[in-house]
Amino acid sequence: MKKYNVAILGATGAVGREMLKVLEERQFPIQTLRPLASARSAGKELPFCGGTVAVEEATRHSFEGMDIVLGAAQADLAREMAPDIVRSGAVFVDNSSAFRMQEDVPLIVPEINPEDVKMHSGIISNPNCSTIITLTAIAALHRLSPIQTIVASTYQAVSGAGAAGLAELEAQVRGYAEGKPPVAQAFPYPIAFNVIPQIGSDSGNGYTTEEMKMQNEGRKILHQPGLRVTCTCVRVPVLRSHSISATVVTERKIPVGEAREAIASAAGCRLVDELAAKRYPMPLETSDQDIVFVGRIRDDLTHENGLSLWCCGDQIRKGAATNAIQIAELLLK
Repeated sequence: MKKYNVAILGATGAVGREMLKVLEERQFPIQTLRPLASARSAGKELPFCGGTVAVEEATRHSFEGMDIVLGAAQADLAREMAPDIVRSGAVFVDNSSAFRMQEDVPLIVPEINPEDVKMHSGIISNPNCSTIITLTAIAALHRLSPIQTIVASTYQAVSGAGAAGLAELEAQVRGYAEGKPPVAQAFPYPIAFNVIPQIGSDSGNGYTTEEMKMQNEGRKILHQPGLRVTCTCVRVPVLRSHSISATVVTERKIPVGEAREAIASAAGCRLVDELAAKRYPMPLETSDQDIVFVGRIRDDLTHENGLSLWCCGDQIRKGAATNAIQIAELLLK
């Protein structure tokens, strides 16, 4: 089997570390692995395949000889390094928001639009985490009948803010038990025992930038330019795994039984939908794995062609690291 030279830009962050873990789990055919981060992280050892790999400083010359670069850095660094990555001949699979809406950059969820990977010109984007999880859950419905509208509320774990978000929730919970006042740094308010109904900045229309991603990215991934989405994004005191409540309106009426069968057989999904037995998707059950759990499927009571459901998926894995590596696996084919 041919092996490939792979770099991870932003290897020391929460998503970068998870990429290392997923590459090992999925036995990605690696010849050389090059973890890249800032100068202050250079020399740090990260666990990989029973040993360790040393972090190198990311410079514009770091990508020579690489076949694939997995991006786990912020959008500004991704934009800065992208020309050098493409010039080196590597394909840049980027997890940031930097290139998602560029017309010549495919935006891929492998279970939904794998064929779009062929359209790349050196850069492929990973969608937003909540977009990945939601669309994975509802793609089977879209295949039965085109989705026209989505009304969604996301309940996003602190892992969406990276390692700092995880550390802040844990510190605030410990502090609460010790009677200490909470210190908020990663989030604008204390997150322990609280919910914060803003993720992202004001986009100018009353929605946040995070909320608009569901519509803008959803249109591109589903090839549905007329898709309309109204979304509310909420940060909740959960460590890992985002949850989404979604109501979709389709072109034709999809009966609940047909919807359940389609989702149960859809790639990347697991049907967990037994209300009487108190079985439904939850963050604790869906963390540290790659499947999107879907349940609470029922008729919407406000629109005759509407269905409501609830889904959960691990933000760091399927919402970021695993999806990027699945894209890289498409490139091998």
